[in-house]
Amino acid sequence: MEDLSARPGHPNADWLRAVVDTAVDGVILIDARGGVLMFNPACEKLFGYSAEEVIGRNVKVLMPSSYRNAHDGYLQNYHISGERKIIGIGREVVGQRKDGSTFMMHLSVGESKQAAGDSIFVGIIHDLTERERVERELRESAARLRAVVDTAVDGVILIDSDGIILKFNPACERLFKYRDNEVLGQNVRMLMPEPYRSEHDGYIRNFIATGDKKIIGIGREVTGRRKDGTTFPMDLSVGEAQQDGSSIFVGMIHDLTDRKRTEAQLMRAQKMEAVGQLSGGIAHDFNNLLTVIVGNAEYLSEQLVPREDLKRLADDICSAGERGAELTQRLLAFSRKQLLRPVETECNKLIESMYKLLRRTLREDIEITTQADPLLRHAFADPAQLESAILNLALNAQDAMASGGRLTISAANASLDAGDHNVHPDVAAGEYVVIAVTDTGSGMAKQVLERVFEPFFTTKEVGKGSGLGLSMVYGFVKQSNGHVTIYSEPGLGTTVRIYLPAVLTKSQGVPLAVEKEVAQSGSEIVLVVEDDPFVRSYAVMSLQSLGYKVISAVDGKSALQALAATPHIDLLFSDVVMPGGVNGWELAGLARKERPELHVLLTSGYALETLAANGHVRQGALILEKPYRKAELARLVREALAAPVPV
Repeated sequence: MEDLSARPGHPNADWLRAVVDTAVDGVILIDARGGVLMFNPACEKLFGYSAEEVIGRNVKVLMPSSYRNAHDGYLQNYHISGERKIIGIGREVVGQRKDGSTFMMHLSVGESKQAAGDSIFVGIIHDLTERERVERELRESAARLRAVVDTAVDGVILIDSDGIILKFNPACERLFKYRDNEVLGQNVRMLMPEPYRSEHDGYIRNFIATGDKKIIGIGREVTGRRKDGTTFPMDLSVGEAQQDGSSIFVGMIHDLTDRKRTEAQLMRAQKMEAVGQLSGGIAHDFNNLLTVIVGNAEYLSEQLVPREDLKRLADDICSAGERGAELTQRLLAFSRKQLLRPVETECNKLIESMYKLLRRTLREDIEITTQADPLLRHAFADPAQLESAILNLALNAQDAMASGGRLTISAANASLDAGDHNVHPDVAAGEYVVIAVTDTGSGMAKQVLERVFEPFFTTKEVGKGSGLGLSMVYGFVKQSNGHVTIYSEPGLGTTVRIYLPAVLTKSQGVPLAVEKEVAQSGSEIVLVVEDDPFVRSYAVMSLQSLGYKVISAVDGKSALQALAATPHIDLLFSDVVMPGGVNGWELAGLARKERPELHVLLTSGYALETLAANGHVRQGALILEKPYRKAELARLVREALAAPVPV
């Protein structure tokens, strides 16, 4: 027979050996009993053995123990039955290196019959370590991506080019109130109200047809539809990716509900602040006017005793002025510029003491119940203003129960933590006493609730109400560093809750001073400082009629000049807010540097929040609120003159 290896170009043994030795994959030959006949360099790299260490040994040395017994069984079965399931079939198995470590490999086995009739087996080994590493990294990357998507605060949704939902993460489940198995495979239109639902398919068709990217990568505000049919605002950003030649779209959804609520609260707060500033300024000016009107009308009434008809007119002017003063007081309460005297207040007792007043004030068809909490903390608030707030709420509740009903006033402790800031961003965390006033009346619609705290807003008929009751409550609570909420639904009644700062450590209590009879007149020297000429004239006239010697000044600068020019002055009676850069409190401080023995009485149409915050009231300053009558002026002047002078 011709020796084919001798033909030119035909591979001979040397040529074949070179191919095996330079092969990237391992090549191993074993005999029918598993003995290793050949071990190429690629095998040496894979297993860490040299060829000399392996040739002549059983191939099982290259296998972990779990494969060794199976290997003998394969060979025995093959020799007995001739079954070829191990021949010519590539499969993934585990190899074991010299150092004992293992690795995945792809093994293909071929059989060659020798002249003597024995078989030898050729194994081609491909290392799968790199593939395993890549696959492991892909699995880990996919797991990380799934973890990111599944734990994302914002919703993540995937749809195909037909709008079919492919992915719906847990945040989407929370937003839309659907489980993922309810939406997967459905068209994304189900998550949209009209008109977005009808427009959606047009967006996708237009994008696919024209490549118009206006829906890609742009965050825009749209409306989502929950399972129960309710809607919510959301910010939607869309990205595009290619998968198997087709587009898939990734939607990132951010719920805007909280932001919208906060924006609405901020706008409302800004609006209320602007109205409050205007109201406070108007009230201050009106109090100056009312001081003159009420004071002079009172003086006329005293002089017109012989003329009953004219005296009655003067008394009517006084009464009208006092009603005007009540309105301005409410404006000051709303604008948070009223004078508060907060003390440790036992709200259980306050509510209990108000029961008789409310029973006399409200109609008989209104049932009144109070609920006390034996563990209730004390509140830090002005008790008189708190009583006024509760009375206003009770009167409003009566109006809402035209056919009778039940009014419930209760008090409880409450803790607000940092998380409550999301709902009430203007409320500080801490401990509060909550006073709730609940009625079974007609309730209020949403559009009314949005405006109930605005001054002069009322749903009552013309002449039936000023619209200042709830605004006064709002201003008082805010000035007290508290919070007020209102819950109402048409036909289901209304609950107003007042949150006031709680006193965490109860004091021993200070006994009330017993009021003593004081003289209503005197002969001391009083320096009156008032920029309004009409108010100044009334104050001077009233004090002179009471027997005092009076010097007057128009501002702080002229008052200091009067002090320097006058050897002895007993009392400084000054307005708080004045032009010229020196207010009444600053004037008092400057005057007492020169005259430490000087007594001080301040007056104001309103007490600025900043003055109260700086502790002027708590430091014991006496303040006479405008408008004031002659009797009030007389009493406070004597109190000021009798008060000890600060050292």
